[in-house]
Amino acid sequence: MENGDHGHRMADPVTLNVGGSLYTTSRSTLQRYPDSMLGAMFRGDFPTARDAGGNYFIDRDGPLFRHVLNFLRSSELVLPYDFKETELLRKEADFYQIQPLIQVLSDTKPLYPLDTFEEVVELSSTRKLSKYSNPVAVIITQLTVITKVHSLLEGVSNHFTKWNKHMMDTRDFQLSFTFGPCDYNQEVSLRVLLVEYISKQGFTIRNTRVHHMSERANENTVEHHWTFCRLAYKVDD
Repeated sequence: MENGDHGHRMADPVTLNVGGSLYTTSRSTLQRYPDSMLGAMFRGDFPTARDAGGNYFIDRDGPLFRHVLNFLRSSELVLPYDFKETELLRKEADFYQIQPLIQVLSDTKPLYPLDTFEEVVELSSTRKLSKYSNPVAVIITQLTVITKVHSLLEGVSNHFTKWNKHMMDTRDFQLSFTFGPCDYNQEVSLRVLLVEYISKQGFTIRNTRVHHMSERANENTVEHHWTFCRLAYKVDD
């Protein structure tokens, strides 16, 4: 294989089905640690399984794999402040034989300073699509912000008054904006502005995910989720 072909192959996207959760990354990311199970797997050192869609299949914990994959991407382990599955993640690291991750998880040093905690904002976009129209028609879209950071919700409510008529849900810790088929493009504009606004408040995107599902015979639902986090200092009572 020519060097150029090898470089192109290493950059090719690869989709994994890990316990039912789909992840797309590059072959070079999966081979970051050549002595790991994934490194050997994508060198072709042992047979691989495929699902019905042709994706590589690994029968392990799907949700936890995102932490494994993020470590492969950055060589840093960043977990939510209230993460309670360290022992399970340690078992996953051991299964994949990623020695640097095993070492980090064996370190008893706390991940964050003891006088800090992590604030989290969840942003989701849900779009319902008609299956049978051509081109595909949007039935309804909804943007939802969920957080216990009251000042951020208050800021969103005050800052985005242009979309007040679409604000349909203002429960505790949650704001939702709903758009019909005639104004769904506004949802895209608002989504971009919300991501920018949340980022300006000191939050960084921890992870993103996309989920497709069919709830009804004539309807598809596509969900996009963004998780933002920032560290905050504890205040003594």
